Amino acid sequence: MPFVHVELVEGRTNEAKEKMAKEITETIHKYANAPKEHIHVIFQDMKKTDYFNDK
Repeated sequence: MPFVHVELVEGRTNEAKEKMAKEITETIHKYANAPKEHIHVIFQDMKKTDYFNDK
């Protein structure tokens, strides 16, 4: 049963995360041949102040 953890900087709507979860689920289903009902997508929002990228 695949678990996919997605960490994002806060600010995405629930609608956007739902669309992402559906696309991620479809991709895992397609390439890992896992049943969709066994795929779990977990989102974790990070505060902008808790994230740093040197770019």
